[in-house]
Amino acid sequence: MTRLIALILSLTLALPTLAQDKPRWTLVIHGGAGVIERAKMTPEREAAARKGLDAALEAGSKVLASGGSALDAVEAAVRVLEDDPNFNAGRGAVFTWEGANELDSSIMEGTGRKAGAVAGVTRTRHPVSLARKVMEDSPHVLLAGSGADRFSVEKGLEQVDPSWFATDERRQQLERFKARRTGALPDDMRFGTVGAVALDSTGQMAAATSTGGMTGKRWGRIGDAPIVGAGTYADDRACAVSATGDGEYFIRAGVAHEICARVRFKGESLKAAAAVVLAETKALGGEGGVILAGPDGETAWSFTSAGMYRGSVSSDGKKVVAIYGDED
Repeated sequence: MTRLIALILSLTLALPTLAQDKPRWTLVIHGGAGVIERAKMTPEREAAARKGLDAALEAGSKVLASGGSALDAVEAAVRVLEDDPNFNAGRGAVFTWEGANELDSSIMEGTGRKAGAVAGVTRTRHPVSLARKVMEDSPHVLLAGSGADRFSVEKGLEQVDPSWFATDERRQQLERFKARRTGALPDDMRFGTVGAVALDSTGQMAAATSTGGMTGKRWGRIGDAPIVGAGTYADDRACAVSATGDGEYFIRAGVAHEICARVRFKGESLKAAAAVVLAETKALGGEGGVILAGPDGETAWSFTSAGMYRGSVSSDGKKVVAIYGDED
């Protein structure tokens, strides 16, 4: 009996320690997946990409460390990436066939599963903030084209001349694509999106994704990034997900929601659920990756491409910034 009492006491005393092992908050970001290999990366480009990822982590973690919401954190992180020309979102977005930049974004919170999204916007500096306005200040979930642009102006969001988004590198990518005279995108042009997922200190989660789409897209093409359940999903009962990859396939597979469903109903880990869904998506013909955050402090990423710009940070002080497939 004495030994039993001692065991109970020791377990009781250990509970606070166990609770402390769980991060109070977490943040994971990505800057797109694709053929990202050391042999094809200049030192300058690698350093700039890592610096951009680190800046996004700093912006989001600052919100979370001060007790801010997961929703505010993912928006803050994505806004930084939208301003960074190294990534295909906002400034640095790829060009359509006609030579324009058309931007897509979505955001979702996991408590009430409210969401907002925009597609084909052309003048809003931070599309992720416009997506949030759709969620909070409209009766709709997804706005597109000129209507989304008008809504942005009505809500007082920062407007820029379309030239703000254009970069020489992306214009050259379009020219190379057109010169190929084929509908297939080269591997180094297929992917490109930014995103963030977070768990805050109150246990709420959120996810956000933003993109310029795919080089040479035509006819108002919209990919998975602004599609809730495909490129973005958040549910406090399961996880928060942001995706990047071959959008048409990610839409068909419902990647983000499918992962959350496996976590919620099958009890799979984030990593296991993501691996299954990405494998099924690859079998359809689509590659890419996802980042994930769970309600218990678990975080993960998974990708079927050669690499993915990514990073994570949590309240325990651990920070990771990675690019290549053999990092972690």
